[in-house]
Amino acid sequence: MKVSTSVQFDRASTSMSNLQNELATSQAKISSQKQVLNPSDAPGQAANILRLHSIIDRQTTFGRTIESAQTRLNNEDSALSSANDAVIRIKELTIQASNGTQDANSRQVIATEMAGLRDHLLSLANTTDTTGNYIFSGSKVRTPPFSADAAGAVAYRGDQTRMRVEIGEQRTVTINRPGTSAFVRVVRKEADGSETGRGFFQAVDDLIAAVKSSGTTGASGMQRGLGEMDALQTGLNLAQADAGTDLNILDLQNNVLEDTKLNLKTVLSKSEDLDITAAITQMQKQLMSLEAAQSSFAKISQLTLFSYLR
Repeated sequence: MKVSTSVQFDRASTSMSNLQNELATSQAKISSQKQVLNPSDAPGQAANILRLHSIIDRQTTFGRTIESAQTRLNNEDSALSSANDAVIRIKELTIQASNGTQDANSRQVIATEMAGLRDHLLSLANTTDTTGNYIFSGSKVRTPPFSADAAGAVAYRGDQTRMRVEIGEQRTVTINRPGTSAFVRVVRKEADGSETGRGFFQAVDDLIAAVKSSGTTGASGMQRGLGEMDALQTGLNLAQADAGTDLNILDLQNNVLEDTKLNLKTVLSKSEDLDITAAITQMQKQLMSLEAAQSSFAKISQLTLFSYLR
C-alpha cells in the first residue's frame, strides 16, 4: 500500500505535537517540582497525596491544640505555685504571731500582712488565661470562680466541670481543675465533737481573726489554723502535681506528633516531590527527540516528485 505525502505529513505533525506536549509537561513538573500536576494524570497517586496531606494537617491541628493547652496549664501551674508560696508565708506569720513575746499591736501588724496575702490568694484563684477566661471556674469560664458576698464571705461560683481536649487520635487531656479541687475546703472538728466544712478563704479569714485575738481564744485559733493551712497547702500541691502530670502528657504527645509528621512528610515526599535530576535527564531526551523529529520533517517536506525527476 502506498503512503501518500499528506498521510506522512499528518503523522509527522502528530508525532511532533505529542513530543511537544510531553516536553511541556516535563517543563511544568520541573517548575513545580511535583510528580503529579493534575489528579487526572495519576488518580491513584493523587488520591494518596491528598490523603497524606489531610493526615499531616490533622497532626498540625493537634499540635496547635497542645500549644494552647500548654499555655493554659502553665498559667495554672504558676498560679498554684504562687498560692502555695503565699500559704507558706501565712504559716510563718502565724508562728511568729503565736510567740508569747508578741503584743496586741505587733499581732495587728502581722494580721495586716496576712490580710494582704489573703487578697493575693483570691486574685490568684481568679486567674485568667490569655483569652480572658477564668482558669478555675470549670466550664463557667466567663464567671469569676471566687467572689465575696455582701458580708465579705468568699464562695465558689464556678462548676465542677473538667474540660478535655483532643491532642491525638483517640487521645485527650484535661486542661483545667475546678477551683474547689485546688483551693480546697477543710473539715473542722468543733468543741462539741461535730465536724463542719470551711471554705479555703473562710479558713484563712478565721486564722487572721485568731491572730488579732488575744488570750486562749487567739492561741487555740492559731494552733487550729496552722493545721488547716497544712491541709490547704496539701490541696494546692496536689492540684499542681495534677497540672504537672497533664503538662508531661502534652510534652510526650507533642514529641509523638512531631515524629509522626516527619514520617508522613517523608512518605509524602516520595509520592509527591519530583526527582529533579531524573526529570531534567528525561526532558533532555525529549528535547533531542523533538529536534530530531523536526529535522526529519523538514527534510521530508522538501521531497517532491520533481526532485526525483531531476
